[in-house]
Amino acid sequence: MTRYCRQDVLRILHLHARQLMAWERAGLISPNEHYSFEELGRLRTLRDLQATTRISAKSIRASVDAMQRVGGMRNPLMEASAVRRGSRLTFRHGGALVDPLTQQLAFDFDTTGTRQLSVVRAGGHDPARQAAELQDMFLRAVKLEENPATIPSAIEIYKAILALRPEHAPALINLGTIHYNLREYELAESFYRRATLADPDYALAFFDLGNVLDEMQQLDQATAAYQKAVTLVPHYADAHYNLALSYERQGERRRALRHWLAYVRLDPTGPWSSHAKDQARKILNAEKLSIVSRGGRLVKVAG
Repeated sequence: MTRYCRQDVLRILHLHARQLMAWERAGLISPNEHYSFEELGRLRTLRDLQATTRISAKSIRASVDAMQRVGGMRNPLMEASAVRRGSRLTFRHGGALVDPLTQQLAFDFDTTGTRQLSVVRAGGHDPARQAAELQDMFLRAVKLEENPATIPSAIEIYKAILALRPEHAPALINLGTIHYNLREYELAESFYRRATLADPDYALAFFDLGNVLDEMQQLDQATAAYQKAVTLVPHYADAHYNLALSYERQGERRRALRHWLAYVRLDPTGPWSSHAKDQARKILNAEKLSIVSRGGRLVKVAG
């Protein structure tokens, strides 16, 4: 069975180590040095949930545990499709939406990812079948990404997915990340931008767009992309962290302070939290000694 080391997982999923540690602390994934392909899929699902919902890791964990009990599933994040419903996580399974915490069922009319009902005509293509085929293609492409020698094949599969469904945001993001890792930043930017247009509520797309714009020294646009990510998902810790860095590099320390403090609230332990606390402390100390202009006269701010 193929196994992936932690560094491979971080690279493939474009994650920060602090995020993986946060999921481990929340009990959403077991701490490991090597991960199976199934665990890689679970981590990808967690990454997408973080970027598209306002549900905390603690709430996700409660829903997953409840679904294991109610649905008899070993791994609900892989065996069913997670869907946000209100402030909780529900699961799409067997033609129904299951809220495992209340054990309520609702008929699921959104099995194809669209909000419209489709009529399947004789000789026509079944939308549900196409969705399953696209998912299978997507997973094969993800697996091919793991070997540098087969990345070109992964690219071809992602392009085939986009030929069938141009607005497939996960395929656009993964293509962008491949080009990002190859330092082909302009190509990466184009795919990330397409992902933001395909799904304007997908915070991960804006976060990744911010990262590549930062690499391209387009700091104003990178800042705007990070701002959009935290607007969509206020508890997106990594986006707050990068936004704070971006503001500091522009000399906007008071704006940076807000996001350093937000990051500390969201991830209160670990080396990155320590760095965020140190930066916030430096800004607060500097502000006590700052000089401001009042009516054209320099005045020392009282400490």
